[in-house]
Amino acid sequence: MEILRTEALYKTYQQGDVLVRALDGVNISIDKGDFVAIVGPSGSGKSTLMHMLGGVDRPSSGRVIIAGRDITQLNEDNLAIFRRRQVGLIYQFYNLIPILNVEENIKLPLLLDGQKVDEEHFIELIHYLGLEDRLQHLPSQLSGGQQQRVSIGRALIYHPALILADEPTGNLDQENSAEIVRLLKESNEKLQQTVIVITHDQRIAMQSKRVLTMSDGKIVRDERVRR
Repeated sequence: MEILRTEALYKTYQQGDVLVRALDGVNISIDKGDFVAIVGPSGSGKSTLMHMLGGVDRPSSGRVIIAGRDITQLNEDNLAIFRRRQVGLIYQFYNLIPILNVEENIKLPLLLDGQKVDEEHFIELIHYLGLEDRLQHLPSQLSGGQQQRVSIGRALIYHPALILADEPTGNLDQENSAEIVRLLKESNEKLQQTVIVITHDQRIAMQSKRVLTMSDGKIVRDERVRR
């Protein structure tokens, strides 16, 4: 069952006298429960596409449809609510709130909505992430790998339609990178989350089920990973 679709997605912007086409008519369809890696050289449009899929930026033209909703038609307030509830975002530099502890950072999307926290789900999540003994720690008291696990927890707390991860291992050493790759794979396989990862990390691409390659704002290759 399709969970995400883009239709003729374009993003252009002016750079001096030059019109830059960051996305050039991108059409993709992603099924619920898939694990997709988006790869390509710097400047190929990967991060721009991620921003469109996450509702962080708006396309110049085209549509982004997530779980049956055309998010390009939502106003800013409704888009922010949809993004918080349906899109779990994981960034390279974690984006945790420095004055909130681990528990508060993970629960933040629910707290912002005034929603009651499913404590059973929360307890399962922190066990899954191995953060049981870190709940009262601030981000500054955590290693990079631990901070990224907190950001994964925050992304998963709402049972979102999509998990979008932008270079999630780009700021980590090899050991912590391997752990984050494992967690993303398990969230896909065990928690049935749909995961889309922008990455230069070949290990993530090889652990995914599908690899989309971008160049000059276009999808130039779409391959299923054979194991």
